[in-house]
Amino acid sequence: MINIAFFSAKTYDKKTFEAHINHYQNEISIEFFDASLNSKTAELAQGFDVVCLFVNDVCDENVISALASHNVKHIALRCAGFNNVNLNSARANQIQVSRVPAYSPQAVAEHTVGLILTLGRKLHKAFNRVREGNFELEGLQGITLHKKTVGLIGTGNIGLATAKILNGFGCQLLCYDPCENESIKQLGAIYTDINTLYAESDIVSLHCPLVKSTHHLINDTSLAKMKEGVMLVNTSRGALIDTASVIRGLKSKKIGYLALDVYEMESELFFRNLSETLILDDQFERLSSFHNVLITGHQGFFTFEALDEIAETTVNNIIQQSKDKLSPPYLIEV
Repeated sequence: MINIAFFSAKTYDKKTFEAHINHYQNEISIEFFDASLNSKTAELAQGFDVVCLFVNDVCDENVISALASHNVKHIALRCAGFNNVNLNSARANQIQVSRVPAYSPQAVAEHTVGLILTLGRKLHKAFNRVREGNFELEGLQGITLHKKTVGLIGTGNIGLATAKILNGFGCQLLCYDPCENESIKQLGAIYTDINTLYAESDIVSLHCPLVKSTHHLINDTSLAKMKEGVMLVNTSRGALIDTASVIRGLKSKKIGYLALDVYEMESELFFRNLSETLILDDQFERLSSFHNVLITGHQGFFTFEALDEIAETTVNNIIQQSKDKLSPPYLIEV
């Protein structure tokens, strides 16, 4: 029997994962914890073989040492990114790490384009006006997406899915990625250096992983190279953007539109109801105050189809790892 401690569990997680573990009733036992994993909650992993984590669970050196002391053998991420796991520590403690490298990339891609359309046509403002009986068009003039140049930074599964949708709108696509994707070239997209992408794009959309080289990829220097009034979209990882730099870019009007589904300090905010709580994050509050900023709470992945794929892959990863049959890209070679 494989015993799994499932952290940061929400109602929708329980419903989806329980449907999948029913097929393995004699092989898997799972306990759901509402708490996120961190140094204070690592003790909850005692007696479990596997911990199942999400994007804002903390799995640093101290946490991994605690997991190792409890004989945890597998960190099963139910997401694609693994920047929240100290891989060196996992290796040192002989703990394997798995992930879900691809789950309905269309879900995130559609959310990305939805953010672009909402900002570009001010749909969120129009919605609120009509609810209040205000049918005035003044202040709602938007932009046409057709023929806009969109720069995609990162052209993996999600970047490719985004490119396909934008190609249908008649956008000109510029791409930057150390590994070029032949499928995206077939759409007529052009790979270029990142400085050219910054300079020529009307819209810059981020679809790359968060690693050392991409941390604060968007900063004062990179923003200075972009067009005046550029639209910046991030549905990847919050720390790709230096929040202070973006606030300065909004104030100077270098950034004309900003859409975020992720935020650098989101672990203190996202995936919880804070409607009756005083939010003490001054940078987030400042971002929220701009009329040309649209923020969603990391919901790009949040469709019925994507959750089902995540659960299926995660459960399969756990089963395969127990049989020493798991391999990349599901198993991260630590």
